[in-house]
Amino acid sequence: MRVTRPMLAVAGAAAVLALAGCGAGDSTAEARIPVAATGSLESLAAKVKCAPDMQIDSDEVRQAICKTSAGKFVFATFATDRGQREWINDAKDYGGFYLVGRKWVAVGDDVVVKTLQTTLGGEEEIGTDHSKHTG
Repeated sequence: MRVTRPMLAVAGAAAVLALAGCGAGDSTAEARIPVAATGSLESLAAKVKCAPDMQIDSDEVRQAICKTSAGKFVFATFATDRGQREWINDAKDYGGFYLVGRKWVAVGDDVVVKTLQTTLGGEEEIGTDHSKHTG
């Protein structure tokens, strides 16, 4: 294959864009999401400025209701990654929006989850959509 000047120009432009961080996968939303926070339920709640109302406080899971200016949500922390994944998989059958970090999850409406994500990081997961079911 013969390399032409236009081919070199395209390759050079692609290299400059990659070095400048302007790749195809880059987006403004992705750039604003911090690395997922870690810590106790209380320390995570403090980061989003909520006073947790504890509902479950066991060795395996700690769960609280929190309220911020964005709205109400459930906050849970887990002793193990496996326990967290099992909890999420069961909960997602009920629908909803989930913000998932390392051994923690926040569950609320879409707006609350997106707002929390700007402070806590994490990955958004969406539960089963039952709106299309008829019965």
